[in-house]
Amino acid sequence: MIDASGSTWPELESAWGSGKIAVLAFGAQEEHGPHCPLATDTWMANGLATRLAAELDAVLLPAVPYGEAWSTSGYPGTISLSPDTVKQIVMDIGMSLKGQGARALVVVNGHFGNKNPIDLACRDLKRHHAFPVLCLDYPGLEEAAKEVCSSEPAAPSFYHADEVETSIMLALAPACVKMDKAVEEYPVFPSTFGSEPIMLDSICRSGVFGDPRSASADKGERLLRIVTDRSLSIVRDFLERARG
Repeated sequence: MIDASGSTWPELESAWGSGKIAVLAFGAQEEHGPHCPLATDTWMANGLATRLAAELDAVLLPAVPYGEAWSTSGYPGTISLSPDTVKQIVMDIGMSLKGQGARALVVVNGHFGNKNPIDLACRDLKRHHAFPVLCLDYPGLEEAAKEVCSSEPAAPSFYHADEVETSIMLALAPACVKMDKAVEEYPVFPSTFGSEPIMLDSICRSGVFGDPRSASADKGERLLRIVTDRSLSIVRDFLERARG
């Protein structure tokens, strides 16, 4: 693995010349309850991106620490980008990499609000610029959570400051997690959730969706291992398709 943030330009020139791909974590700065840091999504995305880059002998790019976090902007500390900005960041990074001769880009998305803008950027980079980009959204996490965790999610596939995310943070950055402040909250979702824009602070006081109190670093490592293995399988298929 080559860490781009600590590399020189000749080292990157050599990396692209040898056919290496780039891996980019795209996170967010948003609330994660009273016990997890605002940068949780960035920590998690970069944790997975680092493992993938190591396994793939890829170039790890510096993580993007902001994302589209409008729905949590009612909580202090959350900083949100517009969807257009998220898309343009991926477009600009992709075009820079293509111009330098990088083989492909894998984006590890750590935040739900980024998904649609990143997907649009991936489509445009491939369609208009013939540059292959793959976006990963923690593949296999739902199955892993059922296998590893004991608490129920607040909603299907909805993991936010709960046992899942807290466990992963305990594995990646335990000093940043304040387990003595962890609380349980299962908000009541309105019937229109997912069909209209809803500020999450209007339905959840703590910013916790689920129960993080049974989280552990061991569970976090197991979750990361499962998601990493699933991600590697997808990336390798993607690279085979890109090569063909």
